[in-house]
Amino acid sequence: MSLSPESFDYVAALVRRESAVELDGKEYLVESRLAPLARAAGIVGTRAVDRYVHLLRRSERGAGALVDALVTTETSWFRDRPTFDALTRHLLPALPDRGPLRVWSAGCSTGQEPYSVVMALLGAGVDDFSVLGTDVSAAVLERARAGRYSALEMGRGLPLSARARYFAPRGCEWQATTRVRERVTLRRHNLLEPSPTPTVATFDVVFLRHVLMYFDLPARAVVLRRLRRSLAPGGFLVLGSTETPLGIDPAWYRVKIPGTSIYRLMGGSA
Repeated sequence: MSLSPESFDYVAALVRRESAVELDGKEYLVESRLAPLARAAGIVGTRAVDRYVHLLRRSERGAGALVDALVTTETSWFRDRPTFDALTRHLLPALPDRGPLRVWSAGCSTGQEPYSVVMALLGAGVDDFSVLGTDVSAAVLERARAGRYSALEMGRGLPLSARARYFAPRGCEWQATTRVRERVTLRRHNLLEPSPTPTVATFDVVFLRHVLMYFDLPARAVVLRRLRRSLAPGGFLVLGSTETPLGIDPAWYRVKIPGTSIYRLMGGSA
């Protein structure tokens, strides 16, 4: 290890403050993710990562790149397919009829999830909707705005029919069509901060999948309480398959749809 305990503690506190991600016990992950940043800064040698962190501590320039490097951005198209089937087959019919559908994809990474939501809704004949995608990483949001993906990324869960209908080739990459991209608003947001929209009770469906698993229990509780104020009455919270608010925030109950982890607020509102 070339990372001192003091440097690790600084990095862990910075990442926790900026993203709520918990790094306790992940010293080797921190060192492996920061080594390329140290090399890019021209810092080499056995203590390169430690020296890089010391440099960062003096100026805090590059803090954003450090957080980006340590926040997991694993994603794919239509990840956990039953969730997207449930969106169109179960959730939409159960929502109160109050106008345009509003969906929030929190922790949207490079855009595969919000664009998958758009494709699922368009494919089901739904046209009156909007999708907000947020992430703590400015770097992944920049990629999401471009909507351009490599052949390898396109092959991760995207049906050929969807590629033909919603994407166009751009050299060695594929780009989501304007029809898909214009449905998604992308914004930087830390989940420990207030709602990313100016009004509360905004969203009919909130996707927060494979995000809470990286937070400690107090941070999960804070996020879940904030989500209560962002979810419209009768709305749905969609979590990852291994995630649950049960035992953390008593305001939620599970909606029993096979293959999914979907919740509603007790009483239908906050």
